[in-house]
Parts: sequence; C-alpha cells; structure tokens
Amino acid sequence: MLQTAGAGRNTIEVLVEPAAGLPADRAVSRGEPLGPLHGVPVTIKDSLEVAGMRTTGGSTRWGHHVSTHDAESVARLKDAGAIVFGKSNMPPDARDWQTYNEVYGTTNNPWDPTRGPGGSSGGSAAAVDAGLTGLELGGDTAGSIRVPAHFCGVYGLRPSFGIVPRYGSVSGHAPGTLADFDMAVLGPLGRHADDLDLGLDVLAGADHDRAPAWRLELPAARASTLREFRVAAWLDDPFCPVDSELVAIMQAALEAVRAAGATVVEDKGPVGLDETMDLYQPLLMAQSGLVEPDESYARLVELAATEGTTGGFASDLTLRFRDWHALDERRQHSRRRWAEFFRDVDVLLCLVSPTAAFPHDQQPDPGWSVRTLRVDGTDRPYREMLTWMAPSSVNHLPAAVAPVGATREGLPVGIQVIAPYLHDRTAVRFVQCLAEVIGGFRRPPGF
Repeated sequence: MLQTAGAGRNTIEVLVEPAAGLPADRAVSRGEPLGPLHGVPVTIKDSLEVAGMRTTGGSTRWGHHVSTHDAESVARLKDAGAIVFGKSNMPPDARDWQTYNEVYGTTNNPWDPTRGPGGSSGGSAAAVDAGLTGLELGGDTAGSIRVPAHFCGVYGLRPSFGIVPRYGSVSGHAPGTLADFDMAVLGPLGRHADDLDLGLDVLAGADHDRAPAWRLELPAARASTLREFRVAAWLDDPFCPVDSELVAIMQAALEAVRAAGATVVEDKGPVGLDETMDLYQPLLMAQSGLVEPDESYARLVELAATEGTTGGFASDLTLRFRDWHALDERRQHSRRRWAEFFRDVDVLLCLVSPTAAFPHDQQPDPGWSVRTLRVDGTDRPYREMLTWMAPSSVNHLPAAVAPVGATREGLPVGIQVIAPYLHDRTAVRFVQCLAEVIGGFRRPPGF
C-alpha cells in the first residue's frame, strides 16, 4: 500500500496490485461480458469501506481501521468493472468545507494550492480535477459533493435521498453501523456530464434488504434539449449575499440557456432561504450531535439546559425526538410546496456557495463562529456555506453541479441544478445540454 500526504500535494491512498493478475484482464482474455465501468480506475472517499484498505473517515478514532468488506455502493462500482485503486482525503467525520485531518494532512485545490478543494468530498473532487482518477464516489449532506465540484471545476451529483445505498459509511459512524443518517446521500463526481449519468446507472437501486421486492425505475428526463426545458433561476438573495463576480458568471450562463431557446423565469424557489434555514439547520445539527463522543455530548446537554426557550447551538445538537419530529412534519410540508413548484418548472438554477474556493483556514472553529467568508470585500459568517445547500438537502431533492466559468483569478465556478424528487435524470440531462452550449471541464494548469 502506497500512501502520500502533506500540505504540498493532494492526498490519496493507493493499493498497488500486479496488473497481470487483475480480474479485469482475466475477464477480457476469457471473452466474458464486460460491465459499463470495465477497467476504469476509480477512487473512493475515505468515509466508505473498501475491503483490504484503510477506512478512517478522516478521524484518528478509526485511523488504523482496515475494512474487511465493501460498502454496498463500492460493490456496485466493482460489479460494473471499476478498479478501486485508492481512497481520497476528507475532513474529520465529514464536518467541514475544507479537507485536512491529522491522519493524512491537507488536500490542496489543483487550481491554487493556497486554497482548499472544498469539503467534505474535497479529496474526491481534487483527484478528479487533477486527472488522478477516472471517477469518484463521494457523499453529501451539507454540500459535500456540490461544494467541492464547484471549487474544483468538475461535475457532481447529489442524488435524490434514498436511492443510493449508504451501508458501509464511516462518516461519523463506527465501522459496521447499520442505521442511516437523515439527508445523507452518496453520488458520483467526474470530469464530464455523461459521467454523472453513467454513475447514476451503476449506483442507484434498492439496497440489499429491499432488493427482493423493490425495483427503482427513475423517470426519463423531462426534456432532451435546452429548448424544451422550463427553467427557473435564483441567482442571488439578500438573506445570503453572493459575490457579484459569481452572479455575473451565472447570468452569462443563463443568457446562453435563453439563447438556446429554453423558457427562463428569474424567481426564487417556493420556500425562502430564511424559512429553509430555520428548518434545515436544527435538523442538520441534531444529526451532527450523533457524531459527538459521549463526554462531549454530556457537556452539550448541560449547556443546552442553560440556553433557555430560544435555544442555541447546544440545544440543536441535543434536539429531543419530539422536537425533531415536529421539524420533520414542517419538512414534509416544505417538500409538498417544492413538488407543486416543479409542476410548472423542470429545473431550478442557483448558486452553490457565496464564494469561489477560499484560502486555507485551519483555525479551530467547532461552532463556525470564528472563520469568515470574503464576499465583495465584506466578511460574512462561515456558516453561510450552508445556505444555498439547504433547499436540496432538506427537501431530499437531486442536484447536479456543472462548471460554467472562472473568476478573474482563474478559480472555477459551478452552477447548481435542482430537479424534482426522483427526477435525477432531468438534472443530469440539463447539465449535459448546458455543456453543449458553454463547454464543460477545463484541466487546471500543470495537470
């Protein structure tokens, strides 16, 4: 096993095998049927188990754990013929939009090593961007696929919640955990829009417990050309200001969509960002509380008792099930409003984050109260990285990210394409069409 780490290069862990003995080669020599990913070298986010490889979740708690089995999604990639040759770096327990940890060090952005590649699937996006891998499998609860895709200029897909099995994840879980996480999904990252379609074909389907009776048949894309798409665009909002340079790049992409004949309406989604965050943040924090060690969680319970009726950070992390259920009821009403919105609209275009890739900032900040984001020369709260991620995550909607341009500093900019629940192929088809009119992936200098 070859390991590389350090602040000067992207981190990846590689398992080396003699090429002559690979099952892929033997299948070719025997004339056996070949899978859709036959021989494609792929890497896997280090939160997912791969038999015979270390799976750390970016945490020293599992730093020496060697997996004895494949995560179910990893097994699907292997069954399709993919060759898993390494793991990609991530922040501890997948809880940051930067990628560094005490196990493997820091992962840099291929476009600018002074900046991060995003998180938590930052190593995934960096590996794809730099040409180190043909396809990646990442995870997303709070933008962990979408932010890295945007920061690194690659394609990423957050699938509809529940259609890709997550068994085998060590993202805040102990290895072998069976219970799932709310809003958490697994999905592909690649250099081309078509890679998302292929990854979806391989990964989506009922998990092994439901497979005897359940079948997943995702509907075809609602449109096949840009001219046929009905598009809504939500490119800025005073609740979470976006750097004006990013908005200008989005507007240029939107004009290209209009010029191709699509029906475009510039309007907000059916549920405002303020209302969405009021729902999403406590649900997300309650899930984060599951990751806290027992001693830390006990202290949070004590702190929550002092926060009063208005609540606070500790109260969200230690949310009671009764309160969680009330939030979930509100979520279901939100989902209904989004379903009604998508009766007249095929996709919603919006930002991924308020900024392009930002400089490394590794100062400790467990409550996201110290770090800031620079937006049009003004410091904004770091937690605003959550805001544009929230509508898709909390409402279980699929969202694809596609590169659409670059800043004056040469940093990639991606656009988020949200589609109705279970209409993943509509989001993917839109980014395929978008690539035809504005281009797609660009290789970073030096790679």
